[in-house]
Amino acid sequence: MKRRSAVKAMALTSFSTPFMLSQGFTGIRQLFSTPTPVFQSNWENWPDIHWIGPEYWGNRLQDWEIQDGKAACVISAPNRTLHILTHQLRDGKEDFEQSVLVYWRNESLKGNPNAYVGFRSGAKGKFIDYRSAAVFGQGIDLGINGLGQLVIGDKSTEAKVDLNRPVYLSMQAKWTGNSYTLALSASNDTGFSSPVQLQTEGIKMEDLSGNLALVAHTSKDDQSDEALVTFSDWKFQGEKIVTDPRQIFGPIVFAQYTVNRNTLKLTAQLAPVEKVQGLEVLLQLHQAGKWETVANATLDPEGRYVHFRIENWDKKEQVPYRVFLDFPLKTGNSEFFYQGEIARQPSPSEKLKVAVFSCNADYGFPDQEVSEHVAIHRPDLALFLGDQFYESTGGFGIQTSPLEKSYLDYLHKWYMFGWSYREIFRNIPAAIIPDDHDLYHGNVWGEGGKNAPTDKGWNYDAQDQGGYKMSPKWVNMVQRTQTSHLPDPFDPTPVKQDIGVYYTEWVYGGVSFAIIEDRKFKSAPKNVLPQEAKVTNGFIQNPDFDIKKYYDLEANLLGQRQMDFLEKWTQNWDADIRMKAVLSQTNFCTVATLPEGSIIDSIVPRLPIPKLGEYVPGDAPTTDMDSNGWPQKGRDEALRLIRKSFALHIAGDQHLPSTVQYGVDEFGDSGYAFSGPALNNFFPRRWWPKLPEGHQPIPGKAPNTGNFHDGFGNKMTIHAVANPHQTGIFPAIVHDRSTGYGIITFDKVKKSMEIECWPRYVNPKENPGGQFDGWPIQITEADNYGRKALAYLDTLKFQGVDNPLVSIFDEATGILEYNLRVNSSSFRPKVFSNSTHRIEVKNLDSGETKTFQGMKPSSDTDREILVTFA
Repeated sequence: MKRRSAVKAMALTSFSTPFMLSQGFTGIRQLFSTPTPVFQSNWENWPDIHWIGPEYWGNRLQDWEIQDGKAACVISAPNRTLHILTHQLRDGKEDFEQSVLVYWRNESLKGNPNAYVGFRSGAKGKFIDYRSAAVFGQGIDLGINGLGQLVIGDKSTEAKVDLNRPVYLSMQAKWTGNSYTLALSASNDTGFSSPVQLQTEGIKMEDLSGNLALVAHTSKDDQSDEALVTFSDWKFQGEKIVTDPRQIFGPIVFAQYTVNRNTLKLTAQLAPVEKVQGLEVLLQLHQAGKWETVANATLDPEGRYVHFRIENWDKKEQVPYRVFLDFPLKTGNSEFFYQGEIARQPSPSEKLKVAVFSCNADYGFPDQEVSEHVAIHRPDLALFLGDQFYESTGGFGIQTSPLEKSYLDYLHKWYMFGWSYREIFRNIPAAIIPDDHDLYHGNVWGEGGKNAPTDKGWNYDAQDQGGYKMSPKWVNMVQRTQTSHLPDPFDPTPVKQDIGVYYTEWVYGGVSFAIIEDRKFKSAPKNVLPQEAKVTNGFIQNPDFDIKKYYDLEANLLGQRQMDFLEKWTQNWDADIRMKAVLSQTNFCTVATLPEGSIIDSIVPRLPIPKLGEYVPGDAPTTDMDSNGWPQKGRDEALRLIRKSFALHIAGDQHLPSTVQYGVDEFGDSGYAFSGPALNNFFPRRWWPKLPEGHQPIPGKAPNTGNFHDGFGNKMTIHAVANPHQTGIFPAIVHDRSTGYGIITFDKVKKSMEIECWPRYVNPKENPGGQFDGWPIQITEADNYGRKALAYLDTLKFQGVDNPLVSIFDEATGILEYNLRVNSSSFRPKVFSNSTHRIEVKNLDSGETKTFQGMKPSSDTDREILVTFA
């Protein structure tokens, strides 16, 4: 029971026999203030399901069910709560009351004074938002304990109710002039005769604003899988309660979609209603003034989602959609909708604006300012590049077995992600790809899908062996919920354990995005490095081991399958592709430092956050093999492929915003990469390298920009980095850790990209100059293959074609040097050897190709080749 020194217990004298309260409260967000009539739960009208209904949020999802028309807490454990979402207690001095019928179920806890059930009133979270209160809310708990005593705070009654019979429990809150008095009553009699009663005084007004909830609590020592309690007939009323019926959550909780060329794929996430037989979910479009059903689907019983696929999508303008569920209740069917828009796809001549997100812990939940600030940018699509949540999300850790419970445990966290960010991707397409924490890993080295044995431990010992700790069925469920709306995989062949893949190409708005899976094929460093490296969690524990000497190590990064995909992706261009980009979970270098001598990054959360402008001394680059900076050889091979299409790399994972240009053989000879900021960050990584004598930062930029080698010896040119610093903005755990989002604008006419990096607390309309220091950054498409030319071929002059594709091949090797969609009437190709080259110029609208062989480098800038198309 929550201890409150201001609470005083006494005999009940000033209240009449309690009946129940109503619903109302302006909502913590203060959106509405109209009191409403009596609220009464209607679980008796619902079928038995692993969910508690759209008006409620249960902590945890797997701990609350509807059973026999009642709300059942199916576990005995600490702090299990069931919040009403549509009604809250407003600020003010009005009265309210509530009641509920209680059925104590755990026989072993009868007689235990540390177990209790009842009401939680005035529950508040970290932020003034009913969602924050629903997940994290603490308030005043009142109820009955395992002895049958009424309890408020540390006070209890000597008289008891019989826990072997149903208990009618009620409370009243009455303003008495300068504080509230609470009265709690309980009886085994339906007429409420001879109740046991308890009263408290001196409750502050502010302690009774917030959420209303039911609570079921045991001590950690008494925890078991046995159901503790069921509730029914929850009622409340009073002028202090206000309502917003729009605050329901479910049974359709959110949806994400992509349009790829002429295929629409939409995945709608539902609540756990799979026990209802014959449920059919419809996708409807608003056309010709009415809603038309265009597809139907049945619920996946593991991921609780439905997937729709519409071929021959030819809509040129925005189209409203809704996901429709006709749900059978005992009193008749009830209709539920989730509505959004299929956006109009930008034309080849229009800019494409992309919002970039990753790494979402729950410190800022429900993250309302992110959705509001991102909306000001009006992005055309959204990218969520991994770690949609962390294991700690929701406050209860993870449940890894049994399998059915672990499905629901995942969904509890996944629902919180959607609750925060669904307004961002409700009306625009989105790519969502899982990363390690989505899979209950600190790090994943997938080794082609193998099993990671957990018999010696769950964390480092397991994941250092490579593979996946969770069941392959569970891994596939996670991937389906997050990626089934993506375009079809390039090669859908499963990997080991029949784990699916999702790497693919997504073409939208004139940009081709290669979506790759960093983790799935990557070798575990402990399995391929010599034992003397002493690898733990991807870090070398032996300070005398030099990882730079192991460049030629036989180790996978992306795996041959994804390298084959990237090879074909660089070569394949359609008429609707003007530019290219690569999406992945993490970047191809390690932009991070730690205090010199550190051998693992577990110290990061404890490192002090410096003041703005302070340069932290004594750091050295890390060798974190979770990044794509390792293995170095695989990294270089991937970059040599990616740069052939002049592609920008967009990634997440690092918790440290940065824009870098990769180098393979020389600094800056490859493409640019943007690693976006974390949305919520409990690992505030940093970049404070020692600055060697003569170091040249980027002109006009911070000292820690310019050319550096990471801990593996990889070349990288840092153009901007946003180190954590003290902002003075509450809460510091959210805002001092360089949290935010990215905005990238592709200008397909000018062949340029603008990279923006925004703190989450900055309103871009009110403070248009409020980006992290060093941004925005403008680059051209040509910058993404920064390799210096050894020579040039003759200038190509184009006639009868717009934006032709120019492909340059080394004739001696037959290797493609690069592909470039040219946006001008002439182009002089750069080459990197004095060999003869083959030039192919393709009209992508007609498919016609002109080939020029035996082309030798020339120093004559006036020599031209006329390339004419009919």
